[in-house]
Amino acid sequence: MGSTSAENRGTEGVGRRDLIKRSAALGLISVPTMSFLSACASSGGDDSGDKAKAGKKTAKNPLGVNDTAGMEFVLFDGGFGKEYAEDAVKIYEKNFPQAKVKFSATQKIQSTLQPRFNQGTPPDLIDNSGAEQMDMGVLAGKNQLTDLTPLLDAPSYDDPAKKVRDTLRPGIVEMGQLDGEKVWILYYAYTVYGVWYSQKALDSLDEQYPETWDQMLAVCEKAKKKGMAGWTYAGKYPYYLPFSLYPMIGKVGGREVLDAIDNLEPNAWKHPAVKACFDAYYELYKKGYVLKGTPGLDHIQSQTAWAQGKALFIPNGSWVENESANVIPKDFDLAVSAPTGIDSSDKLPFGTIWASGGEPFIVPSKAKNAEGGMEQLRIMLSEASSKNFTGKVKSLTAYNGGTDGIALTPGLKSGVAALDKAGENVVNPRLQDWYVQLQKEKIGVSGLGEMMAGRLTPAEAVKKIQAYADEVAKDDSIKHYKHQ
Repeated sequence: MGSTSAENRGTEGVGRRDLIKRSAALGLISVPTMSFLSACASSGGDDSGDKAKAGKKTAKNPLGVNDTAGMEFVLFDGGFGKEYAEDAVKIYEKNFPQAKVKFSATQKIQSTLQPRFNQGTPPDLIDNSGAEQMDMGVLAGKNQLTDLTPLLDAPSYDDPAKKVRDTLRPGIVEMGQLDGEKVWILYYAYTVYGVWYSQKALDSLDEQYPETWDQMLAVCEKAKKKGMAGWTYAGKYPYYLPFSLYPMIGKVGGREVLDAIDNLEPNAWKHPAVKACFDAYYELYKKGYVLKGTPGLDHIQSQTAWAQGKALFIPNGSWVENESANVIPKDFDLAVSAPTGIDSSDKLPFGTIWASGGEPFIVPSKAKNAEGGMEQLRIMLSEASSKNFTGKVKSLTAYNGGTDGIALTPGLKSGVAALDKAGENVVNPRLQDWYVQLQKEKIGVSGLGEMMAGRLTPAEAVKKIQAYADEVAKDDSIKHYKHQ
C-alpha cells in the first residue's frame, strides 16, 4: 500500500470530541483527506423521475430495496485498497441476485463525480475521500445528500433487535451531522493520530517516550549524536503536522482552545498555548533535530526515511502501518504515542490524543437507488464485513466490535493502548472537516510548512494563520460551523 500518494488517499475524520470516549478505544486507522480542491457543487440536474421504485420492506430487507434495481458504488482508491468493498458488494449481489451492481474505484473523486452531481445523475454510494474529496458542507448545503437516518434506525445486519446506530462507536453518528439532527455522512474507519516511532529505535537510545518538551529535546539530542534525526514529516504536505500539534495545543491549553480555533473566533490562534506549541516545534528546526531535506519530501518519502531509521519520530495517522507495510522492517516494533506536552502546567494530562472516524461515505439525494446505497452500507457495518476490513487493512471500523479472532498488528495494538491511556482525554479538532482549504493550503502549507522550513518565525506564523482564519470567518460564501 506504500505506493499511494498524498494525492490519492482519503480521509480525514471528524467527531464531537466529548463523545469519543474510552469505549471508542478499539478502532483505528484511516487516511486523511488531502483535498486541495473544495467542490464547487451546483444544485443542477433535475428529478428526472428515473429513481428506482421502492421495494417491499421485509425483515431481511428493512430499507425496502428494489431487488431488481441497479446499484452503483464508487469507492476512493486509496490506502485501504478496494478488496474490502468488493467483498461487501458480493454480499449485496448474493442478497439481490436480480440487481446489477456497478462497482468502480478511483482516486479522482471530484473530477469524476462533480459533473454527475451537477447533471443529477450521481452514483448511489460514494466513498468521498482523497485529494479530490468533494466538500461535504457544500453538498449538504445544496441539498445534494441523502439523510442517512433511515439506515441508522434500520435493524442491524447481524441482530434485528439492535438498530444500526446502536452498533456504532461513540461519536460516529455525531460526526456525520454537519449542523442539526440530520446525518449526511457515515465514517467507516477509525483513526488515531499521533507521534509514530520504532520502539526498537527508542530502546536502542535507552530512552522512554518523552512526556515533556525538555525530555523531547534531550531524546532528539541523543538521537542526533547517533546520526539519527529526531523528526521528519511530510514536508510537501505539512498539514500532517497538526496530527500531533493540534492535540498538543489541546493538552497545553485545554479543549476550549481547540474549540475556539474550530469556531474561527477572533484571536483564537493568539492563545498562549498555541504560541508555546509553535515555539516548541520551531525549536526542533532551530536545533537541527529535523531530518535534512524534510521540507522537500512527500508523505511516502518521509515515511520511508523514518522506516529506514533516518528519523525517530513522525506525525501521522494510523493508516501509516498499512501504507508503509512494505518499508517497515519486521523488527521495527511500530508504536504510537500521544503528543509530548510542554510541562506539568499543561491543562490536560499526558496521553491526550486526537482520534476520530474516517473514510466518509455518502448517498447522494439524486441517487437512483438511495435505498440500495444505504443497504450496501448496512452490509459493510456487519460484524463479518467489519472483521474482513480489519484483517485486510490493519484498521477497525465504525462498527463497535468485530475483533475476535483477529491478531492485532503492532501499530493497531499500540493505538488501542494509546486510546486506553487517553481515557476521556480524546480531542477531535474539526478544522480539517469544516474548512478543508483553510486547513490544508493556508494553515498547513503557507503557515506551518513555512515555519518548519525556517522561513517564518512562530510569531509570524501565528499572525499569518490568524489572518487566514479571520478571512474565512468573514467570508459569507463559506458555510460556518460551530461546536454545539
